[in-house]
Amino acid sequence: MKTSSFIAAIAAALTPKYGFLPRGIVSVRADLSMPEVKALVDNLQQAFATFKEEHNRQLEAVKAGVPASDITAKVEKIDEHVSELQKAVDDANVKMAAMQMGAGGNAVRDAQYTEAFNAHVKRGEVTASLHKGEAQDGGYLTPVEWDRTITDKLVLISPMRQICRVQQVSKTGFSKLFNMRGTASGWVGETENRVSTNTAQFTPLTFSSGEIYANPAATQQILDDSLIDLQAWLADEVYTELAKQEGSAFIAGDGTNKPSGILRYVEGVTNPKTHPFGPIHTVQSGAAGAITSDGIIDLIYDLPSVFTGNARFIMNRNSQRAVRRLKDGQGNYLWQPSYVAGQPATIAGYPLTEMPDMPDITEGGTPILFGDFMQSYLIVDRIGIRVLRDPYTNKPYVMFYTTKRVGGGLLNPEPMRAMRVGKEKP
Repeated sequence: MKTSSFIAAIAAALTPKYGFLPRGIVSVRADLSMPEVKALVDNLQQAFATFKEEHNRQLEAVKAGVPASDITAKVEKIDEHVSELQKAVDDANVKMAAMQMGAGGNAVRDAQYTEAFNAHVKRGEVTASLHKGEAQDGGYLTPVEWDRTITDKLVLISPMRQICRVQQVSKTGFSKLFNMRGTASGWVGETENRVSTNTAQFTPLTFSSGEIYANPAATQQILDDSLIDLQAWLADEVYTELAKQEGSAFIAGDGTNKPSGILRYVEGVTNPKTHPFGPIHTVQSGAAGAITSDGIIDLIYDLPSVFTGNARFIMNRNSQRAVRRLKDGQGNYLWQPSYVAGQPATIAGYPLTEMPDMPDITEGGTPILFGDFMQSYLIVDRIGIRVLRDPYTNKPYVMFYTTKRVGGGLLNPEPMRAMRVGKEKP
């Protein structure tokens, strides 16, 4: 979706559903400015205040044993409203960050090669300048500017790329050494002999990867239209499918021709992936089939304090709905909305990132992760995206077989904790 239609689409979606136009969403400019985001934050604050008021009324009605169906329905409606506004604020924050980094606004540095690449896309022409990006299998390495455009869009819709470490490599695989320690020491007198001690041991770990692809098509007639920005068009065709596939793999990928998802390293899962430092430890939620406030607090305090400085929660939208109703011992809600543009919602003071591919709350499941994702999970990107132009297979369409190698796996389990739903560990 273009930036210019972002807030207008939010207003259009909310007006028929809730019967009013949220205050502040009245106009859209070509850029996403701070006043517009502030209006979203103000609306979110107002909606969350209403949610808390109605939710407390619901709890009082339940305690008193009086019918609360009308109040419950209202709470659910307001809760959905809060979720959509928070999602709108999160999306706006990411878009602003992307614009500040200059996403999509870089000039073409290699005009000659880019022009030749466009000619190849349009007509299949191969000129001398195209040899600069020629691959052994007949494909062509895309210009750096186009490659970066696709990567930027993946960041916008793949939350794991926003919070995890990303390593670019030039080979097909990536391996890392882990220090298992083991160096020994001891006390000696001034003139006593110094005997040799044990030395540290190292264990290698290879991060699995796979080839992710998309295969969009266009007629030759469309390609001949000089008004079309071919690079932008092809990026738009490709980015949604690539982001959808890789986002799911970063969470739950089995490591077969794809990244090993972070949930595969949690202790007690079926067919787990192994790490030299062991699995990601779990903390029980404190109730059968549900999440409790005590479970959230236990999850936070089970993580060593050295890792809490950059720690955050991830969960899907359904889990957020359950957590939003939780209170601490003083009656304060653990979930709090964004208060300032550019900041995410928080749980017990820690940032929250919505992750659509995380599982729902089920008995024995792991719907919540908490920790420092930058130290915990590694995404491995093979430099370059390859495009193979195929005008023969599906006439009159020209197919663009686009591939990219992506890998990933657990970097370190120690800065991460997972919540397992249940009272006691199995």
